[in-house]
Amino acid sequence: MTEIRLRLSVRDLAEADLPACGWAGSPKHVRELVHQIRRAEAGEVDYLAVCTPAGLPVAVGGVDYTVGPGAGTLWQLGVLPALQSCGIGTFLIGSAEQRIAARGLTRAELGVEEGNPRARALYERLGYRAFGREPDSWDVETEDGSLRRYETMCTLMRKDLG
Repeated sequence: MTEIRLRLSVRDLAEADLPACGWAGSPKHVRELVHQIRRAEAGEVDYLAVCTPAGLPVAVGGVDYTVGPGAGTLWQLGVLPALQSCGIGTFLIGSAEQRIAARGLTRAELGVEEGNPRARALYERLGYRAFGREPDSWDVETEDGSLRRYETMCTLMRKDLG
């Protein structure tokens, strides 16, 4: 088997990236990323893209600085499904933690759906520890374009970066 290695880079997600991000969620979710890009321009969040040498995003995710005092909250983390389990999520999270630390914050937090043990195992491997639970919900777009409310329970996790 031939092995191919690609150099990946991390940068801010740009509006021009959105047509290539259909894998990251529903059309509604991708359209709403414009709002997150505007929030990033205002300094409220960082919204990152892990990109191939051609500039195509293969992972995206945000850090929200308005959720928990003294912490950056990671959210909407996703890796192109065909490239999951290749270390790209670890690279994205490490880059997000660097952004948090660059703001002088010493803690990263996130919520992981309790029905996603694979993601929780990744976060635990990276040093995140559970500290609570809370329900979460959001609107998702169905195939016919209608919206339905998705509800889930999340385990809250944190990592000290200091």
